Amino acid sequence: MNYIIFDLEYNQQHPDDINPSEPKPPLLFEIIQIGAIKMSKELKPTSVFNSLVKPNIHLKLHPYVENLTKINMDDLNKSPNFKSVYTEFINFIGKEENILVVWGNSDIKELIKNIEFYNLDSSKISNKYIDIQSYASKLFKLPKGQKISLKNAVEALNIPVEGDFHDAFFDAHYTAEVFKSIYTKKLSPSTFIKSTEKRPKVKKEKLDSHALIKEFEKIYNRKMSKEEVEIIRLAYFMGKTKQFILKDE
Repeated sequence: MNYIIFDLEYNQQHPDDINPSEPKPPLLFEIIQIGAIKMSKELKPTSVFNSLVKPNIHLKLHPYVENLTKINMDDLNKSPNFKSVYTEFINFIGKEENILVVWGNSDIKELIKNIEFYNLDSSKISNKYIDIQSYASKLFKLPKGQKISLKNAVEALNIPVEGDFHDAFFDAHYTAEVFKSIYTKKLSPSTFIKSTEKRPKVKKEKLDSHALIKEFEKIYNRKMSKEEVEIIRLAYFMGKTKQFILKDE
């Protein structure tokens, strides 16, 4: 049995390309990097994986993503496509039983969405996982509903910083180090339920961007800058994905 500790970086639609009158992109969050570490059941690293992914949907990097990850389009365009990287990733995982270890389960959800978008086989991804962020948050006794960041956990556990955060490979490395630091036999895996039902069709909604920005300008009694407009629009679309909704445990 192995542990597969992995992390993703993904891109989304560039603010300049957002048109409320047009349909949403078929893939809201497109994977642009996969980083992973394989560990034995004794928590010994046995192999690593790191690859950028050439985009197919969002062909321009969102400014926030570019600034956060330091990834650039030149490097992405020289990289293999998702199908090739996924094949390599599955080969890296291997055929032995494994449990995924992640910092929050959103990366599992987005990985499955990207896999299914390309009509690839998601059954090769284990449905057993450990959300180490949740365990770390309880360990540090954060209030219910709050989650500790990976960087804060690394600092609290005195784990050496060897590379930038928000790089999928280094984030996988840090997640593995946190996992080793707080591991106990009580750390039991959860089961990720992969949805097999197609979402019902819903009536398309259009965002009245002008009215939205005007409302903010009314609240703050001033004109919003171009940067603020982009942030407001991004926050609106990210909010609709419900990616950051906290659930009671």
